Amino acid sequence: MVKIGDIEVGEFPLLLAPMEDVSDPPFRALCKQHGADVMYTEFISSEGLIRDAAKSVQKLDIFEYERPVGIQIFGNEISSMREAAAITEEANPDIIDINYGCPVKNVACKGAGAGILQDIPKMVSMTSEIVKAVNKPVTVKTRLGWDENTKYIVEVAERLQDVGIKAISIHGRTRKQMYKGEADWSLISAVKNNPRMHIPVFGNGDVDSPEKALHMRNTYDVDGIMIGRASIGYPWVFNEIKHFFETGEKLPSPTIAERVEATRQHFEMALKWKGEQLGIKETRRHYTNYFKGIKDFKPYRMTLVTSDDVSEIRDTLDKIPLTFKDEMILI
Repeated sequence: MVKIGDIEVGEFPLLLAPMEDVSDPPFRALCKQHGADVMYTEFISSEGLIRDAAKSVQKLDIFEYERPVGIQIFGNEISSMREAAAITEEANPDIIDINYGCPVKNVACKGAGAGILQDIPKMVSMTSEIVKAVNKPVTVKTRLGWDENTKYIVEVAERLQDVGIKAISIHGRTRKQMYKGEADWSLISAVKNNPRMHIPVFGNGDVDSPEKALHMRNTYDVDGIMIGRASIGYPWVFNEIKHFFETGEKLPSPTIAERVEATRQHFEMALKWKGEQLGIKETRRHYTNYFKGIKDFKPYRMTLVTSDDVSEIRDTLDKIPLTFKDEMILI
């Protein structure tokens, strides 16, 4: 049984990656329902939490049904991160996660996210201060390094463990790679097989099918897999992987009716959590993925992504199963 601190997370847990503008409560609920073992929130700005900014504070919302759940924070100032961690702990997550992996320019180039990979001593000091500031288990998500010449992840992971983190998730790319090229899991495996490592090591990057997940598990000896982009619009991926692990057989792809039901659930939860205006707006980015591969779907998609009327969106979702047949799914 894999444990993060004292929290049991399964024999080979599948974790939902923290994704900005994606892994909010409505999406996390669907992923939990479809087999994800551990949830992580969108990343939250330490400065936003300290200023009590509404958008940052709202991201602290977690629900009992999604436990175990980790809240992820990011920032470039040690004192601010320490204070933000204490604020985060008051929201009572199971885990506090530190984002040392976000590669986007306006985060990394300010020294936060993957930017801190250019200053490993600061990374270690920041982690140590956060661990000392809270009683919850602290985990880290990071990358192999800043670029091809700085892939020090084996040493970095050991140093982070030594200052008290309880698990580490590693994306198998450098910051410079962003999301291009193939993820290199060999260095993730090297972290796991370092004889000094005793905390769980989770691999992340390019797992988009049950077959790929099985290959990563069997080849690289990780303790679990964190899944990000493959789950967007496809929360079924978690149960599909688990079923394949257990039986060697693939589950049927979700039917059009099942896709509509997941979309409807996502939409209704977004309305409830964010209110009508934001709920409509922020669900729009998901429709293309939920209905990917359905032939002649464009008119319905255009309605879903442009309408500001709740009734029209609901009516459109009602019409989809009546109009399309499962054989019209092209993937």
